[in-house]
Parts: sequence; structure tokens; C-alpha cells
Amino acid sequence: MNIYTNTRSAFPSQVVSDQEKSSIEYGKQVAQAIEGEWFSQGRTTGNRYITNWNNFNQLRLYARGEQSVQKYKDELSINGDLSYLNLDWTPVPILSKFVDIVVNGISQKSYDVKAYAQDPESVRKRTDYATKLYEDMISKEYLLNLEQTLGINAYQSPNKDVIPETPEDLELHMQLSYKQSIEIAQEESISSVMAQNKYDLTRRRLNMDLAVCGIAAVKTDFNIANGVTIDYVDPAYMVYSYTEDPNFEDIYYVGEVKSLTIPELKKEFPGIPEEELKIIQNTPGNKSYITGYGNYDNNTVQVLYFDYKTYHNQVFKIKQTDQGLMKAIEKPDTFNPPENDNFERVSRSIEVLYSGAKVLGTNIMLNWELCKNMTRPYADTTKVKMNYAICAPRIYKGRIESLVSRCTGFADMIQLTHLKLQQVISRMVPDGVYLDMDGLAEVDLGNGTNYNPAEALNMYFQTGSVVGRSLTQDGEMNAGRVPIQELQSGSGNAKIASLIQTYQYYLQMIRDVTGLNEARDGSLPDRNTLVGLQKLAANASNTATKHILQSSLYLTLRISENVALRVADALEFPLTKSSLQNSISTYNIKTLEEIVNLNLHDFGIFLELEPDEEEQAQLEQNIQAAIQQGGINLEDAIDLRQIKNLKLANQMLKVKRKAKQKQDTQIQQSNIQAQADAQASTAEKTAMAEVQKQEAITGSKVQFEQSKNQMEIERMQVQNELEMQKMQRRFEFDMQLKQMDMQAVGAKEKMIEDRKDKRIKMEGTQQSEMITQRNVDGPPIDFEQNVDVDMNAFA
Repeated sequence: MNIYTNTRSAFPSQVVSDQEKSSIEYGKQVAQAIEGEWFSQGRTTGNRYITNWNNFNQLRLYARGEQSVQKYKDELSINGDLSYLNLDWTPVPILSKFVDIVVNGISQKSYDVKAYAQDPESVRKRTDYATKLYEDMISKEYLLNLEQTLGINAYQSPNKDVIPETPEDLELHMQLSYKQSIEIAQEESISSVMAQNKYDLTRRRLNMDLAVCGIAAVKTDFNIANGVTIDYVDPAYMVYSYTEDPNFEDIYYVGEVKSLTIPELKKEFPGIPEEELKIIQNTPGNKSYITGYGNYDNNTVQVLYFDYKTYHNQVFKIKQTDQGLMKAIEKPDTFNPPENDNFERVSRSIEVLYSGAKVLGTNIMLNWELCKNMTRPYADTTKVKMNYAICAPRIYKGRIESLVSRCTGFADMIQLTHLKLQQVISRMVPDGVYLDMDGLAEVDLGNGTNYNPAEALNMYFQTGSVVGRSLTQDGEMNAGRVPIQELQSGSGNAKIASLIQTYQYYLQMIRDVTGLNEARDGSLPDRNTLVGLQKLAANASNTATKHILQSSLYLTLRISENVALRVADALEFPLTKSSLQNSISTYNIKTLEEIVNLNLHDFGIFLELEPDEEEQAQLEQNIQAAIQQGGINLEDAIDLRQIKNLKLANQMLKVKRKAKQKQDTQIQQSNIQAQADAQASTAEKTAMAEVQKQEAITGSKVQFEQSKNQMEIERMQVQNELEMQKMQRRFEFDMQLKQMDMQAVGAKEKMIEDRKDKRIKMEGTQQSEMITQRNVDGPPIDFEQNVDVDMNAFA
């Protein structure tokens, strides 16, 4: 088969049939054309692949502080002779610090992969949800009254608590809170694939390549055994078509060189004939294809893997059936029938990718086939995306510039300065002393010993004192009166200071050309420098390296888009589908239900970045100001800090402040109304209290009078009772007195009678005695002495 090529090009013609493009001869010519562009020795440019590899390897050595020291030896040698130099030739790893600062700063930048469903069905669901929320927002009071009055829930929203108050609230709710389950499924599937492929580690290598080499590449692929894969691609081993686009969007071929052993080759390509395998084994490998540290492995062969973009013609035969329907039948691109009333020919051109593999240095093609799982955007299925995502932010006319490439000259000068410093230091001699022997001879210590040189030096070095004579023994002036004098050898100090100044100059030049100033590289700033100026300097440094961060995020975004498209391929195979479901089923059951429909949706993928320190400081300043002014609550501040999008966070802050102002106004009006109601109630209560007070006073007075009267009555009753008792007692006393009087009168009368009777008896007795005396003529009787005579005798 004859393969036609383009004019002045080694690539085959693309204006051929699809069948010819699928032939192995066509693929072999494509591979030979790529090999001719990159691996053939040119007259002026040389081997493009080796040139690229040497350039990237040199930049990586500079970034590691392991660059070749031969150039420094050539600079300091005299006709190649280094016998008089005893220097430490180890390079100063000055660029390593700057590279680590940039790479680590970029790697610490966190982000979240977000998916936005933009197919018609998802847009309809989102629109219907927003419409229902808006209608519920407009008729919220009516629906609330209806629910309170009739007990009917007429809300269209599934949750009435999320109904916004204003259109701004509705917009923020749709951007921050609303998320379709299919979008969550897509986000989790992308995150799961990235986690399985350890993309965080790959991203660090990409950031290092962007800073050191100025270009980074990564490849996404799909196979039934491993599912969706994300592989790091070393730019030193990569080939691609000429481009001036930093994102390599217009390249039509791209590939990489890999070293494989014969067993690995046979395992990956089991269909290789034994004859070709023997040819490959007998063909010595070329270490110029794969050049690296250590010894070259002669048991490996170099294989060029590449993707080639071309186009296919999709041809359809549109036939009208007997029922009046239209039927489309796919045909090969060679289908070109004559015009017919029953059918017509319809065609379109679509981009396609061919995947190939060729053993370098031979004519053996290991693989050439149409890619089975091409990534096509849903918006335009005629386009195809390369499996490789490449970015070189500072490319111009095919030449790539990096952060390290700007500094290699200054790093060389710093290394030379460092070597010169060693040379100057090695040639410096310590300060010495001058000893005047004639002056010592004139000195007599006075103890019988001579002042010899050893004794003089010992005294000088131990005490710092020197003994001398101003006059000689002959009495003349002694020219050597100070026999020991110190010799100053300070010629090297000025050179060292000059070299240190030179070192600082080239170090500052590295800071100037990279934009990594002292505020960012960890150097101690001036203690008089204001904090605000230090922050401004650090922000300016971040701006100088922002293109590296943007390139890293671009590669991550491209990978996320390719993974999102390849997830649909993974769902078509039971093994990869089950693996994908198992990886996310533990997080969300709803996601597990929706993941089977991922291939029916179109997604827009974007990265939500965490705000940097300056943006966070601005947001925090706004939040603190709002809190101090009473514009938001602490709960609102916590919610605002969780929003990574600074624009949405500021919008949310505005909405929260308006809602808080409205709430405060309502609270203030409620307080005023409550205060008025409280005052009215207080006045009413005061009047009622006064009435009740008067009623209580009147009642108290009435009760007092009643009690007083009752007490008076009771007093009178008691007084009457007492009077009655008193009268009764008086009557009883009177009766007793009367009885006593009567008894006394009776006793008196009785006593009188008794005395009278006694007197009569006494008289009778005395008369009887007197009679007896007379009768007996007795002596006189003294009746006074016989008053105690027992009267019983007269009884």
C-alpha cells in the first residue's frame, strides 16, 4: 500500500480513507515521522530529544544543587592545572531553597472539585426547584395563614425552613446549598479516582516540573483491568508536535519514551511474533534515548508510545421506510452511491485519536489502533481531547522558560564566589610578631638570667608584656628598645568582605528575577520594617509566581474533566462499575443510586479554591467589623468562614447583615410595642390596684368598725357578765356577811345569855358557899382567887 505524504512533511497525508488510516503501514509512517523530528541528528539544531533531555536534566541538577563542577574548575584552573588548589567543589544548593518555597507553597493550596450538571434535564430540575422556592417566597404569608387556619400544607418546597426571604437569599441558596444528587455522584467519583491514583503525590511532581523545567504533563487513561488511571509523565521523555500554545491545545501528536525489558514487552504486547521479538532482542538499546543516573541497563529496549490526532468521516445512509419514517444506517466513508429518491447520504467529520507504539531504532510497530475510549465533550462530540494534559506557562516560539532557568547564571556566579572565598581564606596567614635580637641583647633581667628569644616570646604570649631598654649599656639611645612588635596581616579581610558583598549581590539578583523576596524566602527581615510592608512584599512575591499556581490548577482541572468523561466508560463494564460503586457507596447511598446515570448527564467541572491569606484576612476583617457593629451573629460568622468562594462569602455577608438589620428592626418594633403594651398594662394595673386599694381600705375600715363594734359588744357582754358575776359575788358576800352578822348577833346574844347563865350560876354558887360559910361559919371566902374554880361542879 502506497502512503502519500504531505508536501515537505514526513507525516502521511490525512486526506485518505479511514481504512487506510487504520492500516499498520500508515501508523508506521506516523511513528517514523515522529522519530525523525525528535531523534534524528539535524545539521543545525541537533537531536531535539537529547537537547530537551539535557536541558531538563541540567535544570533539575541545578534545582538539587548537584550541577556539574567542571565549568568552575575550568574557570579557576591555569591551563587545566588544579594542583595548587585545594578547594571543596561541592555546589552551593542555593536554588533548592527557592524551588522548595514555590513548590511547597503551591502544593499546600487546597481546592475542591465541583461538578455542575448542565444537561437539559438537570437544568430543568434546577429551574423547577428555584421556581417553587420563589413562588413559596412570594406567597409565604398566605401559605402560613392557610396552614394555621385550615391545617393544610400547601408549600411546594420539600422543606419550608429553606424558603428564602429575598431574591438575593434565593440566589445564594442556589449557589451554596442546592446540589443535585447526580452532581454529588460525579464529584465523589472524581475524588475517588484521584484518591485511588494518589493524585496528591503526582501533583507535587507536576508542581516541581513547572518550577524547575517550566513544563508539566500528566496522562489519563482507561482499561478494564485498572479502570481510570492517572499517570505522571516526565517532560524529559516526552515528544509532541510544535506549538506556541501554553496549554498545548493545538498539538496533533504527543507521546513519551519508556524503557521496557523483553518480558515486560511480551506481557504488554502478547501478539508480537517471535521473529520480531528476536530482532528486538538482538537490537542494542540506545542509551541516548533514556539517559539518567546510574549505569545504563542494556537489557531494556526503548518504546515510543504516542497518540496521533486525525479525523474520520462519519457517513450515514438516510432511508425512508414504507411507513414514512426515517432510518439512519451507518456506512463506511467510501460509501458514495448515485442520487436516489429513496435515500440520501449524510456525513460529518469528527476528530479521532490513534494510539501507537514503536520500538525506537527499528521499523517494528507494536501497536496501531483507533483509541477505544476517547474523551469527547458532550457539548461538541465532533471534538476529541488528548489523553495527555500538558502546560508550559512561559513557552514562546517553542522555547520553554522556567523559574530555575532564569537563575542558573547567578547560581554559577554564587558558586564561583564561594570558591573564591575558599581560595582567599586558604591563602590568609595569621598575625605574627617581629623579634629584634639586638634589642634583646641589651636587656638584663637582673636575676642573673639572659633575656633570650624563647623567654621573651613566652612572656609576650602569656602576659602580653615586653621588657626593653630605652638606652644601651653605653648610655646611647636604643633603637631596639621594643624588642617584640606585632605584625598585622589584614590584606585578606578586604577581599573577603568584597566577595561576601558579591555573594549577596547575586543572591539578590536571584530574588529579583524570580520575585521571591526576603518576606517569602524565610530571610530575617529588618526589625524596623512594618508588618504591613512585610505582608505587601509577601503578596507581591506570590503574584510573581502566580503563573505556576495557575498552571498547576489548570492541569488538575483538565484531569478532573478527563476523569469525569472516563467515568462514563467505566460504567459500561461490570468490573470497573462495581469497583467505582464500592469506592463511594460508603459515603452516600443516594450517590450509589445516581451513579448509574452519570453517562446520561453533561457536567461542567470547576475548582473551588481556598482563599489565600490576604483574602482570608480581608474576609475576617469584614466579619469582625460586622460583629462589632452588631450586623451579624456568631453563628453567621461561623457559616461565613466555611465558604471558600470569597465573592459568595461577601455576598452572604451582605445578605446576613440585611437580615440582621431587618431582624433587629422587628425586634425593636416588638420591644416598642411590648413596652407600650407594658406601659398600658402597667397603667391599667395601677388603676385597678388603686381601686382595689380603695376597696381594700374601705373594706378594712368597715371591717375595722365592725370589729370595733363587735369588740365593744363583746366588751359590754363581758362587762355585763363581769358585773353579773360581781353582783353575784357581792350578793353572796352580803349574804355571808349578813349571816355572819346574824351569827355574830346570835353568838353575842348566846354569849350574853351564857354569861348571864354563868353569872347566875356563879352567883348561885357564891350564895351557896356563903350559905355554907354561914352554916359552918367558915372563914371568909376570897372569890377572886377562886375564879378558876371549875364551874363544872355547878353544872
